[in-house]
Amino acid sequence: MDPSAGTELVAIPPGQVTLSDRRTQRSWSVDVAPYELAAFPVTQALYAEITDQRPSTAQGDRLPVESVSWWDAVRFCNALSQRDGFTPAYRLHADGEDIEWDTSADGYRLPTEAEWEHACRAGTDGPRYGPFDEIAWYRGNSDERVHDVGGKQPNPWGLYDMLGNVWDWCWDVYDAEVYGTYRVLRGGGWFDEHWSCRASARRRSHPTFQVDDVGFRIARSVAHARPA
Repeated sequence: MDPSAGTELVAIPPGQVTLSDRRTQRSWSVDVAPYELAAFPVTQALYAEITDQRPSTAQGDRLPVESVSWWDAVRFCNALSQRDGFTPAYRLHADGEDIEWDTSADGYRLPTEAEWEHACRAGTDGPRYGPFDEIAWYRGNSDERVHDVGGKQPNPWGLYDMLGNVWDWCWDVYDAEVYGTYRVLRGGGWFDEHWSCRASARRRSHPTFQVDDVGFRIARSVAHARPA
């Protein structure tokens, strides 16, 4: 697999995942249909190829793209879909604020947070899918900088950097009643302590914010299956 290509997708089986939020002490179960998820976060090389932009604070083709907003990520998904001949998953309204997800589209998209956690766990039930230093870049081993994708061991389903390195944007709104349009972040980043890099950890950010430890990876729905 070539991490710089960025579109190597792994088939993820269906299942059920229980999400939890430490802030509200709430938990809920979600049934997840089969889908595909990128083996690596989107790299700077792929992002530049599609958008002609290099927004990241650190520079390197094999580094994950960072300093990209949620809106940047969904626009990238549509542009990549158009390049590859797929139907874009997102309908963006002219006002630049509203968006609809066409769940029948075969184009690239962001994973839901249920899909993300299901894929991260890869059939495991602990906070992490392997020995921490072997699978993740975090504050304890990163030298406080981002690293090339694929430099640590993958999870049992062949997905790299699900924990650490950069946080992943997800499709979901975090808590509309309290935080409005803030979207979910998953996975932890290179600057985070170990407790933030867990399969169940949830964070949030405004969809326009660009942060140097936040990136994303792409997903695709499987034909005839409805996403979670």
